[in-house]
Amino acid sequence: MAFLDLSWQTFRPEEGFYMSEVEAEQPLPIRTFAPVGYEPRYAYPLIVFLHGQGSNEEQILRLAPRVSRRNYVAIGLRGPVCLGPNRKGSLGFSWGDDTHLPMIEDYILSAIQQTRLHYHIHSERIFLAGFAEGATLAYRMGLQFPEKIGGVIALNGHMPREDRPLLRLPEVRSLQVFIGHGIANSVVPLTMAKQDRRLLWSAGMEVEMHNYATTHRLHKDMLRDVNRWLITCFAET
Repeated sequence: MAFLDLSWQTFRPEEGFYMSEVEAEQPLPIRTFAPVGYEPRYAYPLIVFLHGQGSNEEQILRLAPRVSRRNYVAIGLRGPVCLGPNRKGSLGFSWGDDTHLPMIEDYILSAIQQTRLHYHIHSERIFLAGFAEGATLAYRMGLQFPEKIGGVIALNGHMPREDRPLLRLPEVRSLQVFIGHGIANSVVPLTMAKQDRRLLWSAGMEVEMHNYATTHRLHKDMLRDVNRWLITCFAET
């Protein structure tokens, strides 16, 4: 009989950030945010944060308590390609190209599985939240693994363009999508986000899109709207 790890039943972390690793040939980091008042008997939603080009898992996970300090467990993951120091003085990373995809897919799914060993996570409330390059990766993973991912949060990003993202119809119709985009975004123009919304909607998916008075930066209302949208999603499941 396989061993069932039930350590989450007694694990009671204090609110804050924690570091761990996915066990692999080269250990891969998992940065975790534990919510205030964590209750192991409650099945928490999990938000997986995927950073943009030149950022890292620590910087992107700082968004977690700005979404909510109480409602979610969250993890931040790191792209495999080091770009050197960024403008904030820490190392910046990228998610690379197609040659990195098999490793990245395994990394993300393994990080989710490992998090579920220690935290009580609702199996149908696992969401990928990506900024810019991370949003493209969130789309790719959600559309490829709709049986494992409940929804995608795409902030100032776009869908993959080089392959067939909707190859897994009709399964992907269960995926819920939130798009938050700056109206003055010159890096990823608003027209691209609108095209994504139309494509996903025409495929029969539930999509909510909000535009914000910003450029390629996060707007203060984006994370508030993400929290409201997530709560609405949970009310429907």
